[in-house]
Amino acid sequence: MRILSGIQPSGRLHIGNYLGMMEPAIRLQNEGEAFYFIADYHALTSTHDPAVLRENVRGLAIDFLACGLDPEKATFWRQSDVPEVTELTWILSCVTPMGLLERCVSFKDKIAQGVSPSHGLFAYPVLQAADILIFDSDIVPVGKDQKQHLEVTRDIAQKFNDRYGDELLRIPEPQIREETATVPGLDGRKMSKSYDNSIEIFEETEKKLRKKVMKIVTDSTPVEDAKDPEGSYLIQLYELFASKAEVEEMKASYRAGGTGYGHYKQQLFEKIWGAFEPMREKREALIADPDYVEDVLQNGAKRAQEKAREVLDRVRKATGLGR
Repeated sequence: MRILSGIQPSGRLHIGNYLGMMEPAIRLQNEGEAFYFIADYHALTSTHDPAVLRENVRGLAIDFLACGLDPEKATFWRQSDVPEVTELTWILSCVTPMGLLERCVSFKDKIAQGVSPSHGLFAYPVLQAADILIFDSDIVPVGKDQKQHLEVTRDIAQKFNDRYGDELLRIPEPQIREETATVPGLDGRKMSKSYDNSIEIFEETEKKLRKKVMKIVTDSTPVEDAKDPEGSYLIQLYELFASKAEVEEMKASYRAGGTGYGHYKQQLFEKIWGAFEPMREKREALIADPDYVEDVLQNGAKRAQEKAREVLDRVRKATGLGR
């Protein structure tokens, strides 16, 4: 079973990134042939400063390795180090109906957020399809918000196979971890840097993390009154780090009254800080050894390129390209 997943280098990672993509990917590296990449081609739609992009890529590589990605178990590389993916993108573009892309909600959402429209932003799902299909991926762990793009990938692969031959491209299956499909941010909306409501995995200091957690939106119920745990963003976040017994204890305390939200926020802070303690230590060691991090990416790119070449040669032959 080949597992494929990618993540954009869009800045410092938050717990939504970790729980939605990274933690499942790290777990799956023990269950199949794992291929994970840093999507720097995709980042060009929103990051236009080359120095910032390079730093984001480096930071993402360090953070992913610190969180448990094992280069002995998973192939890990920069997307732009495997240029075969861009050739496949063009070939797939030639079988992708415009209507399929026009129905993608991601493009509309980005425009609504003020992102300048470009062909790259509009055609993003085709590049994403190439990322997946060029490695004969079986399983693609995705967040709930990426489910539509996986369906688009399947549609594009099927259209290519219908035109050029059955089973030329492997049709991937999505894997969505429902309990963390959408991680709430400080204001209850999906955690996102663009909403300025995120809690970073590696906040600079313990004090800054506590300050962030204390900003989580709660209602104005007095300390002494009972509180409704249903729909509480605070409890939704606590559930991601605490045991079932601890969550039930917090819910019971909510209903009993007599405890303020500040107390519950402190409990959440302690859980988050403790969860990433060993990762912080490993991260410091990786920051001090940049050559190791670069070697991991280069070695991963060589292996990824070998696999990509196999699929691209098959596609070129089927379409009549080359000799």
